[in-house]
Amino acid sequence: MHNLSHKNDEKCYDVAVIGGALSGASAALLLKREDPSLRIILIEKNTSFKRRVGEATVEVSGYFLCRKLGLTRFLTQSQICKNGLRFWFSNDQASGIRECSEIGGKYLSTVPSFLVDRSVLDEEVLNRARSEGVDVMRPAQVTSVDLAAGGDQTLKIKSDKGESILRSRWVIDASGLKCMLARANGWYRPTPTHPTLATWSRWRGAKDWDDSSLSDSESDFSRSFVGIRGTATNHLIGDGWWAWWISLKGGDTSIGVVIDQRRAEWPDDRAPVGEKIRDFLSRHAGAREMLQGAEYIEGDVHFRRNLPYCSTVQAGDGFVLTGDASAFLDPFYSPGMDWIAFTTSSAVKVIMSWRKNKNLSEELTRHNREFTTSYQRMLEALYQNKYDYMGDFDLMKIAFRLDVGLYYLFVAKVIFQSGGKELSQPPYSHQNAWPVFWLMRCYNRRMAAMGMQRRKDGRFGCHNNGCRDLFGGFNFKLSQLLKIIIGSLFGWLLLEIREGWKSWFRSPDSSTAAIDSVPEFAGAIN
Repeated sequence: MHNLSHKNDEKCYDVAVIGGALSGASAALLLKREDPSLRIILIEKNTSFKRRVGEATVEVSGYFLCRKLGLTRFLTQSQICKNGLRFWFSNDQASGIRECSEIGGKYLSTVPSFLVDRSVLDEEVLNRARSEGVDVMRPAQVTSVDLAAGGDQTLKIKSDKGESILRSRWVIDASGLKCMLARANGWYRPTPTHPTLATWSRWRGAKDWDDSSLSDSESDFSRSFVGIRGTATNHLIGDGWWAWWISLKGGDTSIGVVIDQRRAEWPDDRAPVGEKIRDFLSRHAGAREMLQGAEYIEGDVHFRRNLPYCSTVQAGDGFVLTGDASAFLDPFYSPGMDWIAFTTSSAVKVIMSWRKNKNLSEELTRHNREFTTSYQRMLEALYQNKYDYMGDFDLMKIAFRLDVGLYYLFVAKVIFQSGGKELSQPPYSHQNAWPVFWLMRCYNRRMAAMGMQRRKDGRFGCHNNGCRDLFGGFNFKLSQLLKIIIGSLFGWLLLEIREGWKSWFRSPDSSTAAIDSVPEFAGAIN
């Protein structure tokens, strides 16, 4: 323990972190490394972490975990190295996984990312923060925070030793979905224009994507593919919904369903949520086959409505929000740990600006502006109305290549080339990123319009069986990225010429309206 100053027997710190999972522990660890003299305390309410979603990293979060936190050996020895993204489509003509249309790389991924058990990862980072001098109060719960701009923040703590008061110059809110500061101060804003629902569980006995029973030397399923399907983040895609399928170390499988409530309906009967997941996924030929004989783990089943939200204030003179306490968009493309990487890195930058007596006002203005802009642009460019077309193989093939190609070119590549210095600036937030945002928003809207037109014509998902789009994969070679991006733009142009013109002057469909009638948060169901 540090020798702490006291005011009326109240402990005083430079930084108090609310929440000891990945975002909070990372912020504490990085601050301690930047300035070992900082007095930092981390308050965690749980004696041990439970499994949680957000188990797949992508390229930026992989960089953050390996290069910034120094977890490479831990991740490669105790977790699963991820082999990219795969998408599986189904229609009435598909009878099993080998007949489902597939999108994904042909080879192993070249840029590292991982499939992680979050309870294990969170514990590892918290232990490292403690070992490097961060004080940890656990189990203990912050019941309230009184903010004072430019002064000491007052935290009321409840633990098994009773109630206490703690003062700190800075508070980092890493409370996750609780969004403690945002809710307490009226900054919390749901995003009703993207009304998604999620339900998930962990399963035992799920079929292996690389099982010998699926191999057939005469089948295109085997001959066209070189890598490992089972260690990818596999996505099972339907009309208005998708499901993740993530293998975890030790043999369990994380399976979750995400639904746009305007396009698909979640059953409201009283059946166990795990059985609802099985029944819902049985409409997909690939999922039905891969779940045969699998059983969900009792007590590890969860449900939540209306996923996206953000805080209208991200930081002030005395506090910073990180991770899910700051905002949440959509689990598609696994952006959650990227958001942790960006919010945590920027939080460290803000507090170190204070520590070095730099212009704090400018830093706070930048932080609030960029994270607010990033959230809105990512919503419009990547997710708004994506569920109107993601269930169609032809449309998703083009959108996926553009989404990931532009992410590699304008986000991930920049992070690697800068040595992580750009981690404090969230995606598409810079003023120079406007053309990329405009392009992404444009093709996303056009794919959604063509998806609606295909439904009207009875052609939606007509190629969801028997097709494979297996490509060389993504890397940071400029010529390769431009080849993927330009080729996909050309494919988009051809679609517009062949069928897109039908929807050029079509009025927006009523299905894109927001849903306000569902409750904001349905909690967890075990």
